[in-house]
Parts: sequence; structure tokens; C-alpha cells
Amino acid sequence: MQMEARYGGLSMLAHGDVSFPYLIESFPMLLLCSEDNHLKPLIDFLECIGIPKPRIASVLLSFPPIILSDVENDIKPRIRAWEKAGIEQQYISRMLLKYPWILSTSVIENYAQVLLFFNRKKISSTVLGIAVKSWPHILGCSTKRMNSILVLFDDLGISKKMLVPVLTSSPQLLLRKPSEFLQVVSFFKDIGFDKKAVAKIVCRSPEIFASDVNNTLMKKINFLIDFGVSERHLPRIIRKYPELLLLDIDRTLLPRMNYFLGIGLSKKDVCSMISRFSPLLGYSIELVMKPKLEFLLRTMKKPLKAIVEYPRYFSYSLEGKIKPRFWVLKSRNIDCSMTDMFAKNDELFAEEYLQIETLPVTPSLQSNKGG
Repeated sequence: MQMEARYGGLSMLAHGDVSFPYLIESFPMLLLCSEDNHLKPLIDFLECIGIPKPRIASVLLSFPPIILSDVENDIKPRIRAWEKAGIEQQYISRMLLKYPWILSTSVIENYAQVLLFFNRKKISSTVLGIAVKSWPHILGCSTKRMNSILVLFDDLGISKKMLVPVLTSSPQLLLRKPSEFLQVVSFFKDIGFDKKAVAKIVCRSPEIFASDVNNTLMKKINFLIDFGVSERHLPRIIRKYPELLLLDIDRTLLPRMNYFLGIGLSKKDVCSMISRFSPLLGYSIELVMKPKLEFLLRTMKKPLKAIVEYPRYFSYSLEGKIKPRFWVLKSRNIDCSMTDMFAKNDELFAEEYLQIETLPVTPSLQSNKGG
């Protein structure tokens, strides 16, 4: 499609003065625009619908035809067309900032085609509305390309019901080339995941499939291996917490590993913790790790090795679970393992440590209830 080709070539228009010669070369009629009668009303209107003044130049440079458009006869009717499609004005301004081409008649016409395509696929128009608000670029995508991605979802066994949250949370997947999507699928298969497991990851963290294999995903894998994590543990680590593939190495992964090394654990200990409970890599050091570790060491009087043996400890609420259970057991002089203390649900914990049993309801009691 012409729209798709142009979208790819618009990046050079976002560099201020550098792009101006290209702009004039492509649209020489801009030199004839009246500042007072045309440009000022246009800028005032864009500001009025919610485009911040510092961002207006970027919008105009990214979609130059808008500069030649008349506010009353061209732009306002197109805004109304989006409102008629169910897009509220505050979202229209956000969409305009992300993808100014929404004011193109060709994009508006393509929306009708995409809507028809969704209806044929028995996907609610509400899903399209949510997707468009967060990722308006899909409005410039052909239904043929969208269909090629949906076919791949279907091949993985992802049902229509499972597909809805995928499209609403990561609509950018509709813009992926099939080859790019399949590269990510192959990445997971090479690690050791079967088709069903890959489908689960798509549904849980679809954004991963919009990532580049070499520049994003493999970098995390290589980082873990270089740190000392065993390759044979990778399937378990990724299955438990696939989102770690999207975490920044320098800002998230490394600081958490260094934190554990800094409190006296060895690399082997940290690798063991990651292998046992990989979501650990996503927890806040200040808000989660430090206060829970302090309570464990100072109040519970547990040794540091306790978190190596049971890293899941950090997943429990300090006020909602850790403290209440500890104080209950302490009041009864009961000493037990971290697993016994936290792994049981509330009912089993109460039954075992509080000696609370559910009494069987006898027929006579049932009849008395009715009376």
C-alpha cells in the first residue's frame, strides 16, 4: 500500500531544519500559504484540540499535506469522522501525535476496510477501537498484512477469545512481518519450548513478539549465560517469567544481581535463586527486596542462605502474609521451614498451625438450619 511505504519514509521529516528542503521539494505549494489566513488558524486549531504547541511542528513535518488542508472544509470533517467511529476527542489528539496520517482520507477509508476485516474475523469492533487508540499506526496497515499475522496466531492454537487481550495490549503485532514474528517463535523453540508453550507466552506477554531477536531477546539470554546461569535452566526461567526478556540489562537485571552479590551471596547462589524463581529479577530493590530481607534477618532471625533456598519469599506481601504468619508461629513457639511457613494457602496454614478444623455438618444440624 502507498500508505505503508510513505510511513516508512517519514522518519527524516522529524529532524527540524534538516528536513525543510525535502519538505519544500515535495510540497512547493507550501510557499504560497498565507501565514495569517491559513497557517495561524491551522496551528490554533491543532492547539485547541489538544496538541501541545512544542509538538505542532513535529505533527506538520510528519504529515505535510495537513499544512495545505483547510481547517473548516478538510480537517474538521475528518476529526468528526473519527468521532463518529467512536473515538473520543482526547484520544484523537493523542493518536494525531503518534500518527498524524490519521487526518489522511486514505487512512480514514482504510479504517472502514479494517473494521470490515475484523467483523469477518468475528473480532469485536471494540477491540479495534482499543487497539487504534494505543497504536494508531495500524490504521495504515493493509488487511492482507494483518491477516498474515492472524494466520500465524491461529497456527499456534490461539483462539479468538485468547486473541482479544493480545490485540488490545500489543496491537503493534499486526504491523509485524510474518518472517519477523516467526523469528521469535523459532527463538523460543530453539530454547526448548513447544508450540503450546509458545502460544502461552504470546498470550501472557505479547510485547515480546514485537521485539527484535538479536538486539533484544538474545542479549538477555547471553547476559544470563555469561553471568553463570546454566543453559539447561533457561526453559524454566523463561517459562516462569518471560517478561525478563524485555527488562533492561543495565537498569534492571544487573542492579538486582549486584544487590544480591553486595549482601554477601555468591554468583552461584544468585544463579540458583534465578533458576528457582526468576520473577525475582523484576522486583524493586528499595520497595520489595530491602524491607523483606531486613525483616527476615533482623526479626525472623533467619540466615541469609534462607533466601537462596526459598527465593519465592520475596513474592509474598510483607504486611499481608509474612509478618502475620511469623507472629502467629512465634506466639506458639513453632519453628518451621520457609516453605512450610509461606507455601500453604490460608486454609491449610490455619488447619496445621492454628489447629482449626472444619467440623462435618451432621444431618440433624442441617435440618435445624432449615428450621
